[in-house]
Amino acid sequence: MTLRSFLSTFARFASIASIAFAAHAAPPIKIGSFLSVTGPAAFLGDPEQKTLELYVEKINAAGGVLGRKLQLIAYDSGGNADKARTFVKRLIEEDKVDAIVGGSTTGETMAVIPLIEQAQVPFISLAGAVVIVEPVKKWVFKTPATDRMACEKIFADMKTRGISKIGLISGSGGFDKSMRAQCMKVSGKYGIEIVADETYNSKDTDMTAQLTKMRQNTQIQAVLNAGFGAAPAIVTKNFRQIGMTVPLYQSHGVASKKYIELSGDAANGVRLPAAALLVAKALPGNDPQKTVVTAYEHDFESRYHQDVSTFGGHAYDGLYLVVNAMKKAKSTNKAKVRDAIESTRGWMGIDGEFNLSPTDHLGLDLSAFRMLEIKNGDWTLVK
Repeated sequence: MTLRSFLSTFARFASIASIAFAAHAAPPIKIGSFLSVTGPAAFLGDPEQKTLELYVEKINAAGGVLGRKLQLIAYDSGGNADKARTFVKRLIEEDKVDAIVGGSTTGETMAVIPLIEQAQVPFISLAGAVVIVEPVKKWVFKTPATDRMACEKIFADMKTRGISKIGLISGSGGFDKSMRAQCMKVSGKYGIEIVADETYNSKDTDMTAQLTKMRQNTQIQAVLNAGFGAAPAIVTKNFRQIGMTVPLYQSHGVASKKYIELSGDAANGVRLPAAALLVAKALPGNDPQKTVVTAYEHDFESRYHQDVSTFGGHAYDGLYLVVNAMKKAKSTNKAKVRDAIESTRGWMGIDGEFNLSPTDHLGLDLSAFRMLEIKNGDWTLVK
C-alpha cells in the first residue's frame, strides 16, 4: 500500500469513527410524562406508562430518532392535580424535556395547561374531555376521542334502536361533568330527550337511590352513565340489583377489562363506544386499523402478559405523534415540533386516523369509535 493510499484509507476510517462517536455522544431526546400509575385512576396510568416504556425501548433498539436515543422521564401523579402541576414544572424546569406525553385524567390535564402554554412545550394529553382542546390551546393536543364524540356515538346507536327518552347519571369528576354537559348539548341533534338527570359523588359506594328514581320514571327507555373509574361498575351492579331492564350505556371511560372484572356478570349487555383496539381480532381483514391495532395488541400482551386497554393505546398514539413530528421537522426544536404535530394528516393510530389542523388539535372523527356490547364477559362488535 502506498503512503497516499494508506493516508486515504486512514482518513475514511477516522471520519466514520468520528461520525459514530458523535452519534453515540449525542444527548438523548427527553420525553416527559406524568401519569396516574397508582390511585383510583391506575387503570388508566398503568397501561399508559407500560406502553411508553415498551415503545421507547423499541424505538431506541431501531436506532432512535434523528440519530439520538429517547429518554423517558415519567412521574406518578396518582391522578392528583397538585402533584401533576409539581411534576410538570419539574419536567420543564429541571429535566428540560423536549415534549410531554401524559395526563391520564381530565382534571390533572387541565391543571397543567397554563404551565405548558407559558413554557411553550409540545404537550399531548391522554385524557378524554373536549375542554382540553376546545377552545384550541397552541401547545396542547390530545389523542383520545372526546366525550362529545362519545355522546354522539351513543345517541346514534340509541336512535337506530328507537330510543328517544333516556335517564342520564354522572359522577362529580372533571370527565363526568364534561361528558354530562356535552351529552346535554348534542342530545337534541339525535332526537334524544333527557327525562331524568341524576348525579353521584365519584367516591360513593352505592347509587341505588338515584337509580331507583329512574326505575320509577316510566318514560325512560335507556340509561346512560357518564363517568369513569370504579363508580360505573357500582352503577352497573346497582342497576341490575334493583331489576332495571332497559338498556344501559357507559362511556368510553370504562373501556378496559378492569370494568368488566369489577362489574362481573352485571356488565353483560352494557353498550359503549370504544376504540377498535378492544376488538382487534374481530375486525374484518380490510379494516384500515386492523394492522396497527393487532400489532400493538401483540407487542403489549407479549411483553406484559395482560390484556390491552384503550388507555395504553392513547399513549402509543401520543408518543408516535411526537416522534413522527420530530422526524418531519428534522429537529427537536419545540416550535417546529409543535407545527409538525399540528400538520399531521392521514396518520393511522390506535385511536383512529389523525388529521390535525390549526383549528383541530385532536384530529379524529366519529369513525374513531366502534360501538361495543359486552357479552359473556368480553367485548363484541355491534354490527
